[in-house]
Amino acid sequence: MDLAVLEMSRLQFALTAMYHFLFVPLTLGLSFILVIMESIYVMTGRTVWRDITRFWGKLFGINFVLGVSTGITMEFQFGTNWSYYSHFVGDVFGAPLAIEGLMAFFLEATFVGLMFFGWDRLSKLGHLFVTFMVALGTNLSALWILIANGWMQNPVGAAFNPDTMRMEVTSFWEVLMNPVAQAKFVHTVSAGYVTASVFVLGVSAWYLLKGRHLQLARRSFAVAAAFGLASSLSVVVLGDESGYVLTDNQRMKLAAIEAMWHTEKAPAGFTAVGIPDVEERKTHYGVHVPYVLGIIATRSLTGEVKGISELVETAETRIRLGILAYDALERVKADRTDMAARAQFAEHQAHLGYGYLLKRFVADPRTADEATIRKAAQSVVPNVPVLFWTFRLMAGSGFFFIAFFAFAFFLATRHDFGRRWFLKLAVAVIPLPWIASQAGWLVAELGRQPWVVEGQLPTFLAVSSITLAQVWTTIIGFTLLYGILAVIMVRLMLAAIRKGPEPDPRWTVPDRPRAVAGQDAPAWQPLPAE
Repeated sequence: MDLAVLEMSRLQFALTAMYHFLFVPLTLGLSFILVIMESIYVMTGRTVWRDITRFWGKLFGINFVLGVSTGITMEFQFGTNWSYYSHFVGDVFGAPLAIEGLMAFFLEATFVGLMFFGWDRLSKLGHLFVTFMVALGTNLSALWILIANGWMQNPVGAAFNPDTMRMEVTSFWEVLMNPVAQAKFVHTVSAGYVTASVFVLGVSAWYLLKGRHLQLARRSFAVAAAFGLASSLSVVVLGDESGYVLTDNQRMKLAAIEAMWHTEKAPAGFTAVGIPDVEERKTHYGVHVPYVLGIIATRSLTGEVKGISELVETAETRIRLGILAYDALERVKADRTDMAARAQFAEHQAHLGYGYLLKRFVADPRTADEATIRKAAQSVVPNVPVLFWTFRLMAGSGFFFIAFFAFAFFLATRHDFGRRWFLKLAVAVIPLPWIASQAGWLVAELGRQPWVVEGQLPTFLAVSSITLAQVWTTIIGFTLLYGILAVIMVRLMLAAIRKGPEPDPRWTVPDRPRAVAGQDAPAWQPLPAE
């Protein structure tokens, strides 16, 4: 196993994931904002809402194309760069991805064309149904992908088969109802709704600052403020639920996020800020808030949150038991009829993944000495400083958005769209939800290292037998391709924003009456300054 190939393969997957998640959050959120806006059009019949829906739908479409192309590349990498992973968990991991393609992707791909080209061919209700199906398909796609990812974090409903040397499904219902997957889904889609709300609010604020397209800007501002406030509140609440589920199945991730080096007396305190020191295993200049972590993680005043040092000791014990499981598995491979070996494997099977950790240091885990076992146990600790600060960036952004949208909602209810300082702030914070989302994914994925499947398969064993040159070639190729596509996408979106909505001159339904009696107002008439 070439560690350089491993690290570069991880880098490549991280880069393609980053590209993909630049587009997915906006797609998730804009899809339901379109449903809200078109529902208002159907209920009121006011053509301005049709213009608004079509305008934001154009930006949704540009973003949707890039999200699809980057997602396909990510899935191909499982076969090219992570072939042993694909073999090991393909029976489990492949099912949600296949369902995502058959159920969700085909659903949204079918209806997205009708959404764009069916305005003059479908009834109002018919087109609203189509828009809703696009939103449903987009969110179902996220559901099945996060079920697959959640299984990697908490591999329930499956067991290792020593005869096939791979994980196999024992209960698809458990895979589907995995608490980690469910928590990740609702938290992730809520973050996508926040991203889209910030985007819509920011663009609307830009129009208000420029004095352009004021009907669109004010109405979009109000919708984004309300939807964003609800979404930001749900992100924080559901993020708390994600922290709670870590207590049962990813204790090391939780301890690393909090830089909790040693187990504290219950209920554990929360370190708001500090400087984690890996060498000394302490956090310098920490600001400690009593009881908070224990309450969040255990929902009680008596539940214990394990520290990193104690979890390393637990890992060392599990590695020793994993050696017994590995020994039994090797004997079963040599003699399929060895019932004593099968019985020994069944007894220690849950610890096999910990035995595999030793293969990073020795060819045969059964030959590992005490020093090697301790080194393997230390390897279960992820990058504490990175997790500590990325989590705080993500969480801090979540609380900021609650205050941000609460004030925006207050302004919208008062029809006060002239606060230039807030409008400038709304434009400036447009990139923040993407930064927070990337920080969240870093917490989720770096936090489970060194596992590609928690407790079952170490990351270094999952990589394909490829050369470093091949990995570099694909990294450079993907980066150039997606860099060019990203530039094109941004330019298209900026051009669409500068141009603004395109009202259809055939529509004569008045939106605001003229001052002159007996004359209809045009479909698109700027509101007077307030």
